[in-house]
Amino acid sequence: MSPNEIAVVLFAVFTVLLLLGSPIMVALGIAAMAAFYMVGTDLGVMIQMAASSLTSFPLMALPCFVLAGSLMECSGISRRLVRIAENIVGPIPGGLAVSTALSCVFFGAISGSGPATTAAVGMLMIPAMMRRGYDGGYAAAATATAGGVGIIIPPSIPMVIYGVAGQQSISKMFMGGVIPGMMIAVGLSLMHVFMCRNLKTKGLEWSMGALLRAIRDGMWSILAPVIILGGIYAGIFTPTEAAVVAIFYTLFIGFFVHRELTLPGLMNSLKTTSWLTGRVLVIVFTAYAFGRILTEYRIPIEIANWILEFTKQAYVVWFMVVLLLLFLGMFMETLAIILLVTPVLLPIMQAYGVDPIHFGVILVCCCGVGFSTPPLGENMFIASGIAHVSLERVALKALPFVFVNIFVIMVLIVFPDLVTWLPNMLNVTE
Repeated sequence: MSPNEIAVVLFAVFTVLLLLGSPIMVALGIAAMAAFYMVGTDLGVMIQMAASSLTSFPLMALPCFVLAGSLMECSGISRRLVRIAENIVGPIPGGLAVSTALSCVFFGAISGSGPATTAAVGMLMIPAMMRRGYDGGYAAAATATAGGVGIIIPPSIPMVIYGVAGQQSISKMFMGGVIPGMMIAVGLSLMHVFMCRNLKTKGLEWSMGALLRAIRDGMWSILAPVIILGGIYAGIFTPTEAAVVAIFYTLFIGFFVHRELTLPGLMNSLKTTSWLTGRVLVIVFTAYAFGRILTEYRIPIEIANWILEFTKQAYVVWFMVVLLLLFLGMFMETLAIILLVTPVLLPIMQAYGVDPIHFGVILVCCCGVGFSTPPLGENMFIASGIAHVSLERVALKALPFVFVNIFVIMVLIVFPDLVTWLPNMLNVTE
């Protein structure tokens, strides 16, 4: 069979199964099996693929960061970070919404997960905003959109997956996400100040004493992202090792300093980690088999050559890619998108001279928008449940913040040095 015929079988089976409502992992796996069968390859090779795809050293960072984020929520670290952010900007117009964005930056630097960031920050900030006069839909939208920053600010679980799928340096991906994450957080904060300029909030007064007390109480919490990110950037340990350090640091703080981490909380964190990690690893395996067929039969190269004949303008290709990613983000999970599109789109973008780290960060930023766009919109479901408002109401209030994210993505495409400057300056390879 020719590569074109294999591509037709692969994508046709995958598309039909998705339209029938099949889970993404099943659609990927059966499509790969169908292609292997058509070319006469023994299906037993998929067992070997499963073993090889799940034994990557960088992939070990995934369960470790998930566990660290869950433990930090149980040990009171996330609550203290939120309190610090609230005391910094709470009293200004839209201050609680701004502090929600800052809190998501803090917690995103711990958990690396958008939904985890939304749940942890939302449980504290959404009720607080509603008590002080914010509309429930607005409070939920502010948290859902800011939660998407959690996968851009390092450490980031989707960046780990992209690094494994695209064979890129995870440390460089982490560093490449720092400036874009800060830009999105600042953009969201400015939009909150504008949107809430006439809002009269109640009950929160700025006090240097209260801020100092919050910082003193949260000093150990502040040290968590400092140790994790500082160790990675200084080259003291790799992202995978940093995840393990984060777990032991959190256990020590939770049991012996804050004394809020209990045995039931520990067991619940382990349960959450095993469920989420198992779910992700199954997708990783089936996507690896899917990508293996794409690579072996040079299907991405054929697609890239077709696009090169269609246009020579890199910005036109960027426009099509971003539209595709935003569309997929409305219907598919982030990790599934990354595993599906990386082997197809990365060679295309490299053919246009795009740096793989630049493309990876843009990919993750687009996936971050998907957390706040229906019908999937995981962050929106979480936030609407906490605020007890309809999903439609949250989606409408989230539109200005979605546009902020898209605007930042456009800026990052036009000025790639905003992504690549920090990784190239620090010059790490792992």
